[in-house]
Amino acid sequence: MGVLKRALSRGDFVLLGQRGHLFPWVPVFLALGIGCYFGIPTEPVLRDYGIVAVCGALCVAAALRWPGGWANLGWALALIAAGFTLAGWRAHRVAGPVLDWRYYGPIEGRVVALDRSASDAVRVTLDRVRLERVGPDKRPARVRISLHGPAADLQPGQGIMTTGHLSPPQGPVEPGGFDFRRHAWFQGLGAVGYTRNPVLTVTPASQGQAGLRIFAIRMAASDRVRALLPGDVGGFAAAVTTGDRSAMGKETLNALRASNLAHLLAISGLHMGLLAGFVFAALRMAFSLVPAVALRLPVKKLAAVGALIAASGYLALSGGNVATERAFVMVAVVLVAVLVDRRAFSLRAVAIAAVIVLVLRPEALLGPGFQMSFAATTALVAFFGWLRDADLPKASGWAKPVLGVVLSSAIAGLATAPVGAAHFNTMSHYGLVANLLSVPLMGVLVIPAAVLALCLAPFGLEIVGLYPMGLGLGWILGVARFVSGLDGAQGHVVDPGPWVLPLLALGLLWLMLWQGRARLAGVVPAVVAFALWAQAERPTVLVADTGGLVGVMTAQGRALSKPRGAGFVAQNWLENDGDGADQIGAAGRWPGSEGKLRRMAVGTTQIVHLIGKGGAARISDCAPDQVVIASVPLTLSGPCEVFDTKRLLRTGSLAISERGIVTARERAGQRIWNTPRPRRERRVAQVQ
Repeated sequence: MGVLKRALSRGDFVLLGQRGHLFPWVPVFLALGIGCYFGIPTEPVLRDYGIVAVCGALCVAAALRWPGGWANLGWALALIAAGFTLAGWRAHRVAGPVLDWRYYGPIEGRVVALDRSASDAVRVTLDRVRLERVGPDKRPARVRISLHGPAADLQPGQGIMTTGHLSPPQGPVEPGGFDFRRHAWFQGLGAVGYTRNPVLTVTPASQGQAGLRIFAIRMAASDRVRALLPGDVGGFAAAVTTGDRSAMGKETLNALRASNLAHLLAISGLHMGLLAGFVFAALRMAFSLVPAVALRLPVKKLAAVGALIAASGYLALSGGNVATERAFVMVAVVLVAVLVDRRAFSLRAVAIAAVIVLVLRPEALLGPGFQMSFAATTALVAFFGWLRDADLPKASGWAKPVLGVVLSSAIAGLATAPVGAAHFNTMSHYGLVANLLSVPLMGVLVIPAAVLALCLAPFGLEIVGLYPMGLGLGWILGVARFVSGLDGAQGHVVDPGPWVLPLLALGLLWLMLWQGRARLAGVVPAVVAFALWAQAERPTVLVADTGGLVGVMTAQGRALSKPRGAGFVAQNWLENDGDGADQIGAAGRWPGSEGKLRRMAVGTTQIVHLIGKGGAARISDCAPDQVVIASVPLTLSGPCEVFDTKRLLRTGSLAISERGIVTARERAGQRIWNTPRPRRERRVAQVQ
């Protein structure tokens, strides 16, 4: 008993020693609860939420009843319970009808968003959707279709109609992979598809809602920018100012990604911070030059209000997507700190921004944008806070800003590199060099020129600002093309598995947030995370959920059963393998060819892939040591394992290894976003 009391007393003393430094842990525990919600295999029911809420309330009561160091543990558990409940509430709040069959026929709706797909096709998002023979209770609130037919001049608020294909949002391309169904659920997308037919205007563009009016202004501004700055420079300028990337060429996008400059496309913390910082500095200087204002009014606070207004306008102009909202919240917290005479750049300010984002959009926790932006911001604030308090020689003169830029780029790059590699399976070996040559120009030339163009636009003189902005963006594109063309510019890494990023985040957060020498304990989970990543194994065989593609791991890399078709699935498999090959190259690894029938031995098992009806006609029976995958319904006599389209519809994609067969359905569990409502029939709707 005495040992236990001493241990409890020691723990209480340690936790009391952290007072004044505990608030940055609030979003961490809130995120733990959100992560628990998304990680469980079965959707909670009302009783489960009641139990979690009661437990959270008891923890709060205990913390209030017995204050002290251990009370912080009660608050932590209560925050976990709050995060769990918050994520569940959000998932049910955005619930809407999801198409659960394949539809072909007329599609009618109103244009609410325009962008480009990975294949460089224009994509349009529609609301007020109408589908033939689909009732209002089963009709998705929003659908997104890729336009592969004749080019159409679409306008925000325009009512359009076409004939195309729609299907439910796709599940993971492999068990445990990125779940697009979950992403689409929180985006409000009930179906996705494509059309090769012309798009007809049903009603002219009308902006009856504030969101659509802003969307129309964005598109008009984007068109104006691209008219004055043609080519990729104009597309880049439009992306930076309005968030419209539809004019960016695929080769340019690939060059920006390979050089680690793709973050300059997203209107995120960098752009919002540079804009707010420039406006703040310009207003503060302007007010200081007017004695009547400088002597009577708080110039610094007036500049902060002006910068906040400018950031709000930028948020609206850029479309207000999740990344931009997150950036605005972070900037707003900093500016409000200035207004209330608090330290603007502190871990407390970062924590407040993270809490706001997680409360508004708990699902953002799972995305690379949230993880990378807060990793970079937390690391920068923690590092420069340590640098400020450390007894180190101070740089002076021209060396100070140069050293600041170098250190900022290096710290942000190191903090975000593991997250980016885990999500995108690539690493830019010369990314630091590219950022050092590009990021300062964004702050010195591009963003100030964009603000100047915006101020002169009402007078038709925006070219005065756009011209120097174009020069700066042209330089950045030149850097991207040069760096991406260097030998070994881009490396590929294997998918880390589900536990690597949480362990890495826990270790690095402990290292940055905990006070005292015990913070070094954070190195342990970080090292364990990298060790797990180094030992990550990939499934021997992967099967697409349509049965249209099979991938088998060989000594040369994954061999694909087809050189074309299911390109999105093939790209994701190869990226997760850390393989830089394309689909055609990976298909060349498959030994031999029998037309629509593909065979490959994997140990004592033979994988047989039947492509289409032609492949199915090539086989009538099978052996016990065979696994047969077919892209059409199939009936075989024999003791083999058969996965045809009917069975794959139930299981989703497959991963086959020595440990057996794992299905995407098993890994994803029964969740609100992947469990369709019961239907008497599940037929393909062919509406002619």
